[in-house]
Amino acid sequence: MYHMRESDKHFLWSMIGATGVILFWRGIWEGIGSLPFIENVWVSLFVGLAILTFSGAIFREFDPLGGIEKGALKMVHTVHSHPHKEEFTFRYYDKLQKKEIEVNAEHIKHIEKNVIAVHERNKEIFIPIHRVRAVHRKGEVIWRA
Repeated sequence: MYHMRESDKHFLWSMIGATGVILFWRGIWEGIGSLPFIENVWVSLFVGLAILTFSGAIFREFDPLGGIEKGALKMVHTVHSHPHKEEFTFRYYDKLQKKEIEVNAEHIKHIEKNVIAVHERNKEIFIPIHRVRAVHRKGEVIWRA
């Protein structure tokens, strides 16, 4: 079974949202385009940007990496609280070794903000959540960035 990567899901929902915004604004454009003060391009641009800024949509919806990090953090929290977490492993990209490393989920000690603390071989490793690439359960991929 094919599982969509978190980045693919985020891209797909962003495209659907952008299409909705375009169609909505086309309706607004056709509906109130005859008003005299909206005919000025600069006024229309200012009003549109003000609405997007004050609603927070421009910053919340078009964050290119925010959705991926949220998905990874949600999955790591789910695995960490799972009663059979010894069945799970996750892969993360190690910048120093320049390769993906696999870690058993039962070695996760705690999660602080966007960092996973792992105790392995008498060492404590801190892994930023944005470096998590995949989560496996019994060898099968259940989540992928």
